[in-house]
Amino acid sequence: MSDNILRTAAAWLEAGERVALATVVETWGSSPRPAGSMLAVTQGGRMAGSVSGGCIEGAVAEVAREVMAQGTPRLLDFGISDEQAWEVGLACGGKLKVFVEALA
Repeated sequence: MSDNILRTAAAWLEAGERVALATVVETWGSSPRPAGSMLAVTQGGRMAGSVSGGCIEGAVAEVAREVMAQGTPRLLDFGISDEQAWEVGLACGGKLKVFVEALA
C-alpha cells in the first residue's frame, strides 16, 4: 500500500503540486494503523493513504499544509486515553507518532 501512496505523491509532484508525506513512525497500545503507514497531502487538500482515521487524520493533514508552507518537518505525538477515544474518533485508543515532511 505504501508504494501506491508514494507513486501517487510522485505523480502529484510531477503535475506541479506541492506535496507533504506523513508517516506513522511509532505506535503504542491499540493503534488503527501500524508503523510505516502513510498519508500524502497536497497543498490543495487532496489526500491518499491513511495514518489513523478519525479527527487525527484531519489534524495531520492540517499540519502537512503548514509544513509545506514553512518547509520545516514536524514530529506529531498523539496520545488518546480509552476514555477520550470515542470522543475524538479514535475508537481503539492508543498512542502514535507521525513524522510530516514536505517532498521536493
